[in-house]
Amino acid sequence: MNASLAETPSLGSSWPLWRRQIVGILRLEIKKNFLSKRALPMYLLAAIPVVILMMLAVFDRGMQRGVRTNLSQAFIVFSNLHEGLILRTVIFFGCAWIFMNLFRGEVVDKSLHYYFLSAVKREVLVVGKYLSGLIASCTLFLLTTIGALFFLLLPRGLQANLDYIFDGPGWAQIVDYLGITILACIGYGALFMVIGLFFRNPIIPALLVYGWEWLNFLLPPMLKKISIIHYLHSLVPVPVNEGPLAIIGEPTPSWIAISGMLAVTAIVLGLASVKIRRMEIQYGSE
Repeated sequence: MNASLAETPSLGSSWPLWRRQIVGILRLEIKKNFLSKRALPMYLLAAIPVVILMMLAVFDRGMQRGVRTNLSQAFIVFSNLHEGLILRTVIFFGCAWIFMNLFRGEVVDKSLHYYFLSAVKREVLVVGKYLSGLIASCTLFLLTTIGALFFLLLPRGLQANLDYIFDGPGWAQIVDYLGITILACIGYGALFMVIGLFFRNPIIPALLVYGWEWLNFLLPPMLKKISIIHYLHSLVPVPVNEGPLAIIGEPTPSWIAISGMLAVTAIVLGLASVKIRRMEIQYGSE
């Protein structure tokens, strides 16, 4: 255990101490998130979109011609892939795996009591673990998005891509997709950490959330807003066609989507702090 976790807080130095404790938790947790056996499914999941686009860029001549001659259509395809595969599947299940294991994995491994016995506030433990999961998920899924974009644009050649990025709309679109990826990790991460804390078997609640997110396009406009994918969908730079059965709703303005997601994340983390404060270790019942 990091020495900083064992210090006893005082009123005059609470914030500096909490910062040091969070850093200590991050050092421990980031190593677990990236190097433990549980990280392997996360890596395999994150590689799926990159491998798909790599295969298309290398072997599909029709796709190569399409990207070279009609980049706008190529980005429509990418936007659908980003929302349908990267956001709704890769990031969803990746965040479920990372964040539900932050506490549930410790209970299964019978190691959570080491944190509870240390002189660290449980709210600080929630923040430290959440940030560690956020760093892991953002790092991995940003690389997924960047890798997918790289292979999408690969058939155009270096000079054409440089012109598109620096003299055209490319840079703004790329930043938008990366920002949506980060926001997805923030929202889904907080949600799944709470699910992992409140449910002994978090798989069923996670699947229910997955179904709700996938069926969002069929929901009436008011119910659409009770989902993460709605706000992410509102931010995409290239609109995604949800199909003929979709119930059309007005997209949420960007500033409301972003600030609302951050506010809900803060509330969810508050719920996690309340839960962890009352949590007792009962390994025998797991």
